[in-house]
Amino acid sequence: MLRPIRTLAAAAAALLLATACNSASTGGTSQKPGDSVRGVTADTVKVGGIVSMTTASGYSKKDTDLGARARYARANAEGGINGRRIEYLGAEDDGQDPARNLAAARRLVQQEQVFAVAPMSSVTFAGADFLDRQKVPTIGWGTLPSFCGPKHIYGFNGCLVPMPGGTLNQTWPEGLATVLGGARGKSVALLANDNDAGKFGIRTFTQGFKAAGYRVAYAKAAVPATSLPSDWSAYTKEILRSANGGAPDAVISVMQTPYNIGLFTALKRAGYRGVLSDPTDYDPGLLAKDATRQALDGVHVLLQFQPFEADTPAMRQFKADIRKAAGGKEVPLNMHMMTGYMSADLFLSIAAEAGKDLTVESFQKAAAGFSDNGTLVGDRAEPRGQKESFGCGALVRLKNGRYEIAVPFTCYEPIPFG
Repeated sequence: MLRPIRTLAAAAAALLLATACNSASTGGTSQKPGDSVRGVTADTVKVGGIVSMTTASGYSKKDTDLGARARYARANAEGGINGRRIEYLGAEDDGQDPARNLAAARRLVQQEQVFAVAPMSSVTFAGADFLDRQKVPTIGWGTLPSFCGPKHIYGFNGCLVPMPGGTLNQTWPEGLATVLGGARGKSVALLANDNDAGKFGIRTFTQGFKAAGYRVAYAKAAVPATSLPSDWSAYTKEILRSANGGAPDAVISVMQTPYNIGLFTALKRAGYRGVLSDPTDYDPGLLAKDATRQALDGVHVLLQFQPFEADTPAMRQFKADIRKAAGGKEVPLNMHMMTGYMSADLFLSIAAEAGKDLTVESFQKAAAGFSDNGTLVGDRAEPRGQKESFGCGALVRLKNGRYEIAVPFTCYEPIPFG
């Protein structure tokens, strides 16, 4: 509480000083004096995004922004959220750099005064603590621990990298069991980048594959995250001898597209004939180059949403929204569009439940009892999604230059993680 003051000028100066100090150093609210709710007016709600659009490896999630724009545009065309139009500022590019991620979060809150950040999609989330302290509802791809637990942060398909006490999504091991004719007696090798996301991925998927009945013959977060290896032989030699001196039945890459292309090409050249799988290479744009198409041919890609090849009302709506946002053009669909689209969709769905009096408190109250079903990511529920994933997914395979559904979109019971 500010001490008693005697003049209006002194009061204004003291209040402005306190606000600046809180915003810059203490993690308190950055709401401007006199504002009732940051980013909310009588007829608008201001939202921004944070996305890795440019990276050192060349990997880009830029279409996440297009997906978000598509969903917000339809919401506005339908009257907005309880009469308020979504003022979407677009996504800040964090360059996959922790410092830039935090700077983007600070700019959106302290300068742009957004009510929410949706989407947030990167392999780094240095801005998570800041956004949570600032009470900014934040929704994105829950591939990092920051999506598992913080009060104001949500994964559009739940918490995918839980801490002990949470649960694990079994879509990948169960889906590959269908491909391999069962998990019992089958061996897998897991490889990831040497960064926080890679280490968490190895830890969680090792447990998940073991729980499904596989033998995990190899599991390392060993590939440098800052530069692509020019020679993959050190990794392929280890992998191809990891199953009692022989090759494993499946090689699982928990990495991004440029790394997968290098690894899978090296494995194929070394004569590997088992199953290859990753969670990122579902992108028709990758098929334009012969070398890329050949490297990814036969690869099974994990999806945690309905495949684009599925003919459902929700998928038809998604395609129509993307086409409209792209200026009426048919553009190649990719998983990043879905990330942005469903991040926006979850924000809109919870905000609508919050009612006309939209505040952080009313949003959080709505989230605490939120659930729906039949979406592109399956059934959703909060706050369960802050502790576990929504448990649904599919596998697609690239074959002869086209993607096909290898394992249909299915929901599996999660397992305890510890």
